Amino acid sequence: MRLLHVIPSYLPATRYGGPVFATHALCAALVRQGFEVDVFTTTIDGPRDVEAVPGEIVSMDGVRVRYFASPFLRRLYYAPALERAMREGPDYDLVHLHSVFLWPTWAAARAARERRIPYVLSPRGMLVEDLVRRRSTWAKRAWIALVERANIERAAAIHVTSDVESAELARFGFRLPAVHCVPNGVDASTSRGERPNDPEVIEPTVLALGRIHWKKGLDRLVEAIALVPEAKLLVVGNDEDRYSDTLRALALRHGVAARLQIRGPAFGAEKDRLYRRASLLALPSLSENFGNVVLEAMAAGCPVVVTPQVGAAEIVRESGGGRVAEGDPASLAHAIRSILLEPARHRASAHRAGEEIRRRYSWDAVAARMIGAYRTIAGTGLRP
Repeated sequence: MRLLHVIPSYLPATRYGGPVFATHALCAALVRQGFEVDVFTTTIDGPRDVEAVPGEIVSMDGVRVRYFASPFLRRLYYAPALERAMREGPDYDLVHLHSVFLWPTWAAARAARERRIPYVLSPRGMLVEDLVRRRSTWAKRAWIALVERANIERAAAIHVTSDVESAELARFGFRLPAVHCVPNGVDASTSRGERPNDPEVIEPTVLALGRIHWKKGLDRLVEAIALVPEAKLLVVGNDEDRYSDTLRALALRHGVAARLQIRGPAFGAEKDRLYRRASLLALPSLSENFGNVVLEAMAAGCPVVVTPQVGAAEIVRESGGGRVAEGDPASLAHAIRSILLEPARHRASAHRAGEEIRRRYSWDAVAARMIGAYRTIAGTGLRP
């Protein structure tokens, strides 16, 4: 089976976070299992362009990646050469689209329909009623009506990563094709490292790792830390909207400015070190289609606290690797304190959960589930 994945940005280990990491990890695992995998993407890297020759193939872990220039309308990731390549390229068995509200998905879906190639669409957590209501309501609702509804309803299938994402999608009232729930995975190389015996880890530390954004519920976490006087809060991630300023002002108002530290993003070994040294990871998101950091933390033996709106919350419940708490500050503080009161017991539980997660949610295991979905989808064809 020859597969094409289309994603607006494809820069693993840079600014774009979860969806790009997950897409590349999936594509690389599919290659390891003998599939031919191409990726079409744009050269956009924030305000700059990625250092790649447009149209030429770049190999990443066996995945063939082609970058296409965006001459204007960069906020929509407009790249006309990408659409031409879609129309003139090989006869793929299936196309997998990894975004909504952006031009590459619209162009690729249209080209796939014209060429009678079935496609599957992954909203990647962007189709959430509350998020649409809070941000750019008019523009996004117009896009849904004019563009996204057709992309979704005429797909061969929809891919979601959790039951939470599936339920959110259902609220839009689309005439949905088959919905396949396949979770994200965890890198099998994530460190199992034991908790280091050095002074830096004696102070209880709550780690929040990922994009620094209002939908992550970090304001609620700052207020919760005010109710847990023995703990400090370490926030690590990209901040493109200067939301850190809001968090610092909130921390000052609640008297916890000295216990809040905010850093830039961490990758690889540095991220593993943070998991090992933190008392727990907290992800109190208002909406999170999955939450890759949750599996990573448990795989590294770090307990977690998440809200029910996090897609991976069900995995936390089943594995015993942490607590699922409501998002109000008092509930978060109670869950955090319960872990801090018995750190050895909760870290041991997280370590046991991590072993199970490595087995069930390695990227190779997830890719095997996705292959089963692909084979079903490819036999379904396009909807009329």
